[in-house]
Amino acid sequence: METILLFFTGLAAGFIDAIAGGGGLITVPVLLWLGLPVPVALGTNKMQSTFGTAVAVSRYHRAGMIDWKNLRVVTIVTLISSVIGTIVVSQLSDDLLKKAVPWMLLAIAIYTLCSPSLGAAERAPKLSILAFSLLFGGVLGFYDGFFGPGTGSFWAIAWVTLMGVELTKATAATKVVNLASNIASLMTFVWLGHYRTDIALVMIAGQLVGARLGAGMAIKHGQKFIRIVFIAVVLALVVRLMWATPS
Repeated sequence: METILLFFTGLAAGFIDAIAGGGGLITVPVLLWLGLPVPVALGTNKMQSTFGTAVAVSRYHRAGMIDWKNLRVVTIVTLISSVIGTIVVSQLSDDLLKKAVPWMLLAIAIYTLCSPSLGAAERAPKLSILAFSLLFGGVLGFYDGFFGPGTGSFWAIAWVTLMGVELTKATAATKVVNLASNIASLMTFVWLGHYRTDIALVMIAGQLVGARLGAGMAIKHGQKFIRIVFIAVVLALVVRLMWATPS
């Protein structure tokens, strides 16, 4: 029974993650419910989500939606920052982030709801790719390693609003940088011994199916479909984080 639960948890998370991020909303509570210590749950989650993200990246790449040239610097910066964030999280309290992030996500949801054409077409970038890479690769890479919830949403809105990227391509770019931070964070968790391979393998099987289906849906249905799922996931993150955060 536990194996079936883990497989379908991975499948659902992979599907959602490939479209709008937020799969951790599903996986982390399940892993904690199974009785895993928090660091082990987080490490196991990174292990299974890394494979799903890799499948999504492959699917977007084959569809020609990834501009690898513009992603080189931001990917490297994100990877390095994520390692630092993962190391720091083991030593510092994340209480401030737990209180602040739901409100930032709520602002993103409201902004997206009030901007129906957001990400519908390419626009002129407001930052150079180098400035964007250093700023957001540093901040969001660190954040993903340190805390994590909503990282994909923050990346997607940054690509659309500051770099003028169409939402489907922004989602593809987000998966690439998410993969970088996932790999870096996973390596750090493995180094610290915080993971359960047996549990992760079952979830990976589900992730491989879910990520492929989710990326396929996003590519087929485009900006309008992604926007609906994106808003739903962001609002779910807000509710989940506010519910879990003590006042």
